[in-house]
Amino acid sequence: MKRISEYSSVVESAVRAMELPGGKLEGLYGPVKYGMEAGGKRLRPVMVLMGAEAFGADPLKAVEPAVGVELFHNFTLLHDDVMDNSALRRGRPSVHARWDANTAILSGDTMLTLATEYVTRVDDSLLRRVIAAFDRMALDVYEGQRLDMDFEKRESVTTEEYIEMIKLKTGALLGFAVMLGALIGGASDEDARKMYDFGMMLGVAFQIEDDWLDTFGDPAAFGKPIGNDIRQNKQTYLLVSGLQSGSADVEALRVAMAMPATDTKVRTVTRIYEKMGLKESAHAAVAEYASRAMSALRATGLGEAQKDAFRLLVEKLAGRRK
Repeated sequence: MKRISEYSSVVESAVRAMELPGGKLEGLYGPVKYGMEAGGKRLRPVMVLMGAEAFGADPLKAVEPAVGVELFHNFTLLHDDVMDNSALRRGRPSVHARWDANTAILSGDTMLTLATEYVTRVDDSLLRRVIAAFDRMALDVYEGQRLDMDFEKRESVTTEEYIEMIKLKTGALLGFAVMLGALIGGASDEDARKMYDFGMMLGVAFQIEDDWLDTFGDPAAFGKPIGNDIRQNKQTYLLVSGLQSGSADVEALRVAMAMPATDTKVRTVTRIYEKMGLKESAHAAVAEYASRAMSALRATGLGEAQKDAFRLLVEKLAGRRK
């Protein structure tokens, strides 16, 4: 199997080869191009290609569905940035900041339709299963986003509720991506489900790591300002587990989170997180869910070489700094 960077290169070339209208429709498709060309890890389409090749297909056969997965992912980012009022995405102005919110919503809707078109470019024998899985995944993502928004209005969220939310909002798309590739590669329904479980658990590990990076990461590497989750009082793994910890510092954390959304608040909350040991415990949770992902992978009928490729992906994501 190829290196992750090789898969990424294939995806990047396919994204840049997309032919979208311009001219009088530049106001609709320009933001689509802008969002898609911003780069990023291309993790989800890479997982489509990896899944296809692992089960015996030429990964080029899965390129268009992989681009569809990336279109769907970027559609969610456009809308998330509007809902979160985030001015930056991957180190650049977000679409709604560069244009406006209405443009971000409409161009995001366009990306969703394009995503559906690309994802369904599969053999007719797979079409019904792919459409059903895509629709279920999309609903899971929307449900996860709704729960995430609801959590912002609640004083307390349990760790179990938070994990369930990120399984929907983040894990479902990674699970779908690798399952889609597996189906294109000819995997049995049983192995396809196990690959979905692999992607789901990897998605949970990925999101907890993302929460960690938003507080403790390098802003130059992370691509957006550090501390946004703290400023916006977002429920994250750090905050939820901290408030549930029973530590003597819980009340101090509550008071700090009620501070105005300034750099002082970010520094204060970060110090409390460190004192509570959350910097370390969050990474332990990342390791736990990465281990669960590997357990699902080991249960498939894949050969050791194919499993090793996915193991390297897990190690890369679990230790990422951006």
